[in-house]
Amino acid sequence: MARNGKVQSPYGVEEWGNGYFAINPEGHLAVCPFRDHRSIDLVHVVHAAAREKLSAPYLVRFPQVLQTQLKDLYDCFDRARTEFEYGPGYRSIYPLKVNPLRPVVAALTAAGRPGAFGLEVGSKAELAIALAQPLPPGSWICINGFKDLALIEMATLAASKERKVIFVVERLREIPLVVQAFRRHGRAPQLGLRCRLHQRGSGRWEASGGETSKFGLGSSELLFATDSLREEGLLGHLEVLHFHIGSQITSVRRIKDAVKEAARIYAKLRARGIALTTLNVGGGLGIDYDGSRTPSDSSVNYTIEEFANNVVYTVKDVCDEEEVPLPELVSESGRALTAYHSLLITNCESRESDVPVDYAPEEGPPVAEAEEDPPPQLQEMEEIAREITVKNFREYYHDAVMTRADVLNLFGLGYLSLEQKARAEQDFYSVCRKALRHARQTGFVSDEFRALEKSFRAKYVTNFSVFHSVPDAWAIEQLFPVVPIHRLNETPSVQGVIVDLTCDSDGVIDKFVDVRDVKEVLELHASTPARPYLLAICLLGAYQDVMGDHHNLFGRPAELAVRYEPRGAQIEVLSRGESLEEMGRLAGYDPARLRGALNEATAAEPPTDGAGEARSSGLRDAYRRFWRCSSYLEGDIEPYRNLD
Repeated sequence: MARNGKVQSPYGVEEWGNGYFAINPEGHLAVCPFRDHRSIDLVHVVHAAAREKLSAPYLVRFPQVLQTQLKDLYDCFDRARTEFEYGPGYRSIYPLKVNPLRPVVAALTAAGRPGAFGLEVGSKAELAIALAQPLPPGSWICINGFKDLALIEMATLAASKERKVIFVVERLREIPLVVQAFRRHGRAPQLGLRCRLHQRGSGRWEASGGETSKFGLGSSELLFATDSLREEGLLGHLEVLHFHIGSQITSVRRIKDAVKEAARIYAKLRARGIALTTLNVGGGLGIDYDGSRTPSDSSVNYTIEEFANNVVYTVKDVCDEEEVPLPELVSESGRALTAYHSLLITNCESRESDVPVDYAPEEGPPVAEAEEDPPPQLQEMEEIAREITVKNFREYYHDAVMTRADVLNLFGLGYLSLEQKARAEQDFYSVCRKALRHARQTGFVSDEFRALEKSFRAKYVTNFSVFHSVPDAWAIEQLFPVVPIHRLNETPSVQGVIVDLTCDSDGVIDKFVDVRDVKEVLELHASTPARPYLLAICLLGAYQDVMGDHHNLFGRPAELAVRYEPRGAQIEVLSRGESLEEMGRLAGYDPARLRGALNEATAAEPPTDGAGEARSSGLRDAYRRFWRCSSYLEGDIEPYRNLD
């Protein structure tokens, strides 16, 4: 096994890591919260978790990454406003839908600039959370999405000088509700209008923008809305024009075109005497999941700096041309702020098959219909496996395929024992492995052997649920970087895919990031039961926390918050994960009643011997303890204390 400090990494960490990830001299994956030399070794995080008696899987959050990303967003707009002489300010509004969890919101709120921060909500539950947050002075709460009277009245009552609430009208039918609340309470929040642009986004969510979008007002609806607000005496509350053309916009050209169209609408409304003060360019600021810097679905062809420059320059250009005042700029960039801040550390429990390649089953009882001598196909397969070389591998591989078909036919007819079938199977797999090795040696792998290579991918059974922790990998085939957290100074010897614990064939990650293409295998190291092998699934901070489900009743794994400190990382256990009790309640069961039902059932069982009562008591005690277990596989913590 090659082991040194100069192994060429196949994982593309420098490309997709955006400065937040690095491979350190020990061959460990490290997180750099400030994108500089200060780093946190993930193996040391595993050691600390083991001291807390936590075993993988666990989600690890890095709050300082959130704060670094928010600072970067502010700095990029500051530089763009200076460069293009743009007077009004910039405000970053965080959309709770991207990740509403308390540690995320708390970290971003703490880093928000006074007078330049806010939260966006799209439901009553999100509004209830946002109203009680300790936001920086001068922050906004921006309300998007569909609304009912209860939400509108809450927004109306909550609006104050200290807490500015912006109510964005998405549909014309919301205006009468605003008027109703205004007449009842004699006050109203500040208002915005969401315009439905002709321009669409790009990438997976392109269809969410454009003229057929689910949200927003077309040109005639915008005019009707402004006339209606004027008639009701509410036009003075209208401040914001807002648009959104989709999430993870992959092409900077689409962003520029959308901003130009929206800026033109803003200018025309200003020319009609409507005193708008703010242009909200919505979300869509994407991140480069695969490191390719292209407009592919899992990447973007621009940086935050280029995003800010295009927004500022385009709005100024249009407003100067139309001779209207420049608006304050707002963006609702959630994915770009949160994606990098969390990852899942999980352990590979085993390979799909742990049978040694040299295992030779003993001969079982003879097959009744078999002849005294074994069928010649068995010896033929053995000879092919022994004699295949780089010069004949294509021919011999084809011979092995035909011989295998004969073997399967003989077994189906009852002429082979299970032991004979097993030996022929092992010889066939040996032929396949050798043929693949010889094909790679020739420098040209034909489509036939590429297909064989794919079918021979190792399956690493990994202690997590795709559906809970990485739902977008299953639902929309989103790419997420997967990297071993250790042994990165060793040359990987296995090409494999990641399969989860669920009883579902879709519970697999079989597409992996690559700068030039999408890989169908991940380079992995050989694993053994005595030496834990841990992987990190990275860039999970956006949407994955809130969109995962509980398929097979796998719950939330444990969670850690890790902060860099000069004397060593500070690690906080946020949660020890959901137990079986919590999963039972989620499914509508009362664990106490289930324990009572089992107690009654065991008490009613007739004793079979003198030890019956002791066994029943032991079962009841074990069942009670079992409910406190994690829903994931648990094992000995000790090997993780000294992981290298």
